[in-house]
Amino acid sequence: MKKIFVLGSTGSIGVNSLNVIRNFAEKFQICGLTTNSRIDELEKQINEFHPELVVVKDEQAADELRSRKLNSRTEILSGDKNLLLAASSLDYDILIGAMVGFSGLAPTIEAVRRGKRIALANKETLVVAGELVTVLCKEHSAEIIPVDSEHSAIYQCLVGEELSEVEKIILTASGGPFLNKEKSFFETATIEQALNHPNWKMGNKITIDSASMMNKGLEVIEAHWLFGLPKEKIDVVIHPQSIIHSMVQFRDGSIKAQLGLPDMKLPIQYALSFPERLQNQFERTNLPLIGSFTFFEPDYNKFECLKLAYDVMESGGTAPCILNAANEIAVDKFLKGKIKFSQIPYLINKALNKLENHFQPDLEVIFNCDKLTRDFVSALV
Repeated sequence: MKKIFVLGSTGSIGVNSLNVIRNFAEKFQICGLTTNSRIDELEKQINEFHPELVVVKDEQAADELRSRKLNSRTEILSGDKNLLLAASSLDYDILIGAMVGFSGLAPTIEAVRRGKRIALANKETLVVAGELVTVLCKEHSAEIIPVDSEHSAIYQCLVGEELSEVEKIILTASGGPFLNKEKSFFETATIEQALNHPNWKMGNKITIDSASMMNKGLEVIEAHWLFGLPKEKIDVVIHPQSIIHSMVQFRDGSIKAQLGLPDMKLPIQYALSFPERLQNQFERTNLPLIGSFTFFEPDYNKFECLKLAYDVMESGGTAPCILNAANEIAVDKFLKGKIKFSQIPYLINKALNKLENHFQPDLEVIFNCDKLTRDFVSALV
């Protein structure tokens, strides 16, 4: 029986993780859950899974949850300090990193230092601190298995293969809701249009990142650290059907691909059960029903965020941290109606051009860089 600690249990990945665990109650047990402030959903999860503890980042929301006098012995903690305390002291085997954004970095590092398996959905952890996290994983024998469908696909394609024989990896992208729009459309794109993803049901921030293709850019940087490959060996291809989740091309020219429906439960289950593949009742891929697959190159002029991600991966240092923090603030401002969709890459560019890049940063430098960038972009808006 594996004990599971879910960071971000009320978000899209967290809910899907619990759906997987619910189907394998004989193999997995929930020992901890966290949320920012969505206590109604968390209350239902507590009543079903009876975890040892939960952490609510928002202090007021935590007090409200305590006042409900749940029929459970679950301990309710609150705040960032207790989140780190739980990650560093709770008895668990696998941490599911499903928190959105930079906030997932610190607790994930605590799990790495304890040598745990991390089922990683929080791509920002490797984007902003890939070099540091990679070193710590080696030092503490921690294991990162990606939950992002694209990186899970690459991981699965590499099982039994030598990394030295990889010619390149090919990350597929749906193209998001604006795939067939002209770049000029970005000037008037509404929040509702940007959130209308054709294939995936995700949280708001990730869905906006998909519309700008920053999500794919972050995945390019994450793939660099996960698989130890330079940018020349990491390609992006638009695949609107979202059935081929990614591919690996080897030096003999052959290509391996991992296919499946656009459903996060499969990569989550794989990360939890690896190297075993568990029988499940998930919907199967019906190739004749799908009919055909199409592929084409992304437009780097139109999707500026994707190009920026490649640029900062080459720059290294804290440039990816600046990119990520600037993007998080820009997306938040767009979702609040304070900027245009077209201004997202503009603000990121401003931050990258104005803020200093620090090489081989430690955790303190990374946190300072994140804060400085957020303050800088917020002041611009």
